[in-house]
Amino acid sequence: MKTKNQKSEQKRAGIVGAGIGGLATAIRLAVKGYSVDVYEGNPYPGGKLSEIKHNGYRFDAGPSLFTLPALVDELFEVAGKNPADYFTYQKLPETCRYFYEDGTRFTADSTPERLAKTIEKHLGEPAAHVLAHLQDSAKKYDVTEKLFLHRSLHRLATYFNKDALKGYLNLHKLDAFQTMNRANATRFQDPRVVQLFNRYATYNGSDPYQTPATMNIIPHLEYNIGAFFPKGGMVSITNSLVTLAEELGVRIHLNSPVEKILTQAGQISGIQVAGNSIPFDVVVSNMDVVNTFRKLLPEAKQPERILRQPKSSSALIFYWGIKKEFPELGLHNIFFSQDYAAEFATLFKQKTIHDDPTVYINITSKYEKADAPDGGENWFVMVNAPANDGQNWEELIATTRKNILEKLSRHLGENIEALLETEDLLDPRLIESRTSSSQGALYGNSSNNRFAAFLRHANFSSQFPNLFFVGGSVHPGGGVPLCLLSAKIATDMIPA
Repeated sequence: MKTKNQKSEQKRAGIVGAGIGGLATAIRLAVKGYSVDVYEGNPYPGGKLSEIKHNGYRFDAGPSLFTLPALVDELFEVAGKNPADYFTYQKLPETCRYFYEDGTRFTADSTPERLAKTIEKHLGEPAAHVLAHLQDSAKKYDVTEKLFLHRSLHRLATYFNKDALKGYLNLHKLDAFQTMNRANATRFQDPRVVQLFNRYATYNGSDPYQTPATMNIIPHLEYNIGAFFPKGGMVSITNSLVTLAEELGVRIHLNSPVEKILTQAGQISGIQVAGNSIPFDVVVSNMDVVNTFRKLLPEAKQPERILRQPKSSSALIFYWGIKKEFPELGLHNIFFSQDYAAEFATLFKQKTIHDDPTVYINITSKYEKADAPDGGENWFVMVNAPANDGQNWEELIATTRKNILEKLSRHLGENIEALLETEDLLDPRLIESRTSSSQGALYGNSSNNRFAAFLRHANFSSQFPNLFFVGGSVHPGGGVPLCLLSAKIATDMIPA
């Protein structure tokens, strides 16, 4: 037995980036007994999960849909805390309001049964088709959850357990050998319903005309489990995790970009910040894996096959303070394009934005009145955009802004531009510079082929035994829930 004097010193973990994956990792490592330091280049934590304030309006800067809240709660529970003391949320009674170019509009209810009846009433699609689709979505999720989402795909142990056996016996249910669009067009008779369920490909930056039908697992999260709204907006996820991390002794260093990950004798020895070398026993990168290797580990062997994969889509977001309230709009709203196939061909093949883009509007002031002045609304207006590949963004932004304003004005019967009280924007270039996301891609590598899950970088390094990776650019993928799972997978590999 070791005496007090012989007791090992507390091990130190350095984390590159205070995005949601980095914060979750910091919490889990602190619970494991590590001394944790997080280094963030921005003056605020959260990465994409941050906020913008303008002239009395508040906007969530990035992710706007909240699913699988239990993954956030779990971080407080593993720390022995009551999640409700830090973070609260409510289940939404509706998921989205849909607007089509033919004048059809309806509100999607939050339960499968009500949704099916609503779609049958407004679009003529038999309710049984919708229910069968959501049941199939649940089966896909059941197969993939424990096999692919909660485990590393790059460790042999993943493939030799009872969950793996269950997965092997049900792989045919994943429908990986046809596209999402083909599967949906086969199931549904109304093209508007196909378009509605095709849109879930955009939840990981994919093209429904290329991505495998396996991605039809995504509606399960929204309808079978539920969509939620966190009190205080999405940024409250970041704020609550920062509070928890600091209570656990984690030190978060803002305005502190990491310049280099240091190596010595085949191990990571620490990181360099502001020219200073800081030693760590373990380093975890929450930075995009491309930039981690290209910028922080330029002398290490580069995993070229993974780093050169095509990128997911990005986004063009306008933050508009609107000096009027629109009762026909809800928290989540979709204004579909007339020609969805042309929109995605333009996005992924021509690498530009279609003249008639699908427009998403998120309005948190529907639930948080303080997010907009009295009589106003805070519109987060987003269209899918290609990853930054040197496009003429100034021209593209101006054209797209004009097209969005015309589209929304036509649908809502108002001159929307005349109602603008304040405006800000985020484009792929800014996403790239603010969050170190390679080419501004929101979800790392594209998921437009059936092997995409295996073409993401592992949560560990094959070169350096004490280097790990979390965030949307590595397994299991992008979006808040998957980033939280990446932190769980990575920290499970790090000994207490």
